[in-house]
Amino acid sequence: MQSTSSDSQPDWATAALILADGTVFYGTGAGATGSAVAELCFNTAMTGHQEILADPSYAGQIVCFTFPHVGNVGANAEDEEAASVIARKAAVGMVSREEITPPASWRAETGFDEWLAAREIIAITGVDTRAITRRIRETGMPMASIAHARDGKLDIAALKAQASKAPPMEGVELASAVACDAANDWTDGDWGWSEGFAKGPEDGPLVVVLDYGVKANILRRLVSAGARVQVVPGKASKDDVLKLNPDGVLVSNGPGDPAATGEYALDTVRGVIEAGVPVLGICLGHQMLALALGAKTEKMVQGHHGANHPVKNIETGQVEIVSMNHGFAVDRDSLPEGAVETHVSLFDGTNCGFKLTDKPVWAVQHHPEASPGPQDSFKVFESFVSALKTG
Repeated sequence: MQSTSSDSQPDWATAALILADGTVFYGTGAGATGSAVAELCFNTAMTGHQEILADPSYAGQIVCFTFPHVGNVGANAEDEEAASVIARKAAVGMVSREEITPPASWRAETGFDEWLAAREIIAITGVDTRAITRRIRETGMPMASIAHARDGKLDIAALKAQASKAPPMEGVELASAVACDAANDWTDGDWGWSEGFAKGPEDGPLVVVLDYGVKANILRRLVSAGARVQVVPGKASKDDVLKLNPDGVLVSNGPGDPAATGEYALDTVRGVIEAGVPVLGICLGHQMLALALGAKTEKMVQGHHGANHPVKNIETGQVEIVSMNHGFAVDRDSLPEGAVETHVSLFDGTNCGFKLTDKPVWAVQHHPEASPGPQDSFKVFESFVSALKTG
C-alpha cells in the first residue's frame, strides 16, 4: 500500500519517503529506524541488492529498486563490497515495492532486514516504485528524506523541511568519508564455490590503488589478473604513490561530485600520469582522469544505475552488458587532443571510456569488476595487468 502527500498518514504506515517538492510516499519500514536525507536514484538490477547497497559509490544516496522483490536471498559476509571498514556505511536508504521476505538461499547468513539494520540503512517497502522511477526519468534525481519509526510516529512536516532544504549533489565531496585512512595490502582474489577467496601472487606487478571508496571486487579482479595490490588513501600525494615504485596505478570508483573530489586529488592524478606510470580509472576514477587532463564533467538527469546496461566497445565493435553506477558523466567534447573515446553508452550515447594515444592511460565509466550474468568486461583488468607485465 502507498499514498501521496494529498492524503493524511495511514494508520498502518511506519515509514515515509518525502521528495524535495513535498510529495510523500507512505509504506512499511524495514532496516534501521530514524531518518536520513540524501539524493534519490533508481537501480534496475534484478539481483545483487546487497552488493549495490554496500557499494561506497552509493554514499549519500537512497536507492529505489525497480525490481519488486528485494532481499529474498538474505545477506552474507562474502558478498561485502566495501573494501574498507570505514566505507561500511554506503547507501543511507532503500525503497522497494514488496516487503522483505525471509531468506531463501543456502548462502544466507542473516536476513536482509537484519543486515539493513546493522548497516544503518533505512528502508521503506510497499511503495509505488514505478511512479518514483517515472518521476526521476522525467525530472531528475531529487533530494529526499526517508524515515522509519516502528510506532508510526513520523514528523512529516519536519521531514518535508529537511528534504526541501537539502543541497543538491553538485559540489558535494563524499569520497574522503568512505576511503581508507592508511595504506594496506590486499591479497584476496576471486571467490570460488567451494574454495572461498583465492590468494594472490607474490611476484606479480604492483598496482597501487588510489582509494576514493573502492569496491572490494575491483581489488579481487586485479589480484586474479595476476597483480599485487596495495591500497592507499585518496588524499595520498604524488610522492606518496611514486615512492612505492608502482608498476601501475588504479584510480578507483567513489561517491559524490568528481570536481569536488578533484580539489584535493587532481595534483596526485596528474603527477602519476606525468611520471609515465600506467594508469587505469574506473567510474569516479574515469572522471578524475578526464578532469586531470583538462576535460569537464557534468551532472546527469537520472544517472545510470543498474546491472543491465549496454555499452559499445568502439575499438572492437562489441556490445558489453555491464554494471553502471554514476550520476555524473564526462563531456566527450571537452576531452583533449590525444584522448580517444573507447566506449559509449547505447542508452543515451554518453561517454563510457577513453584512452590516451601518447601515454599508458585507460579509463572506463562502467564497473568492469561486476558480473551481472555475463563477465563481458573482466578483460579490462586482464589487459591492464598484462600491459604491466610486458611493459
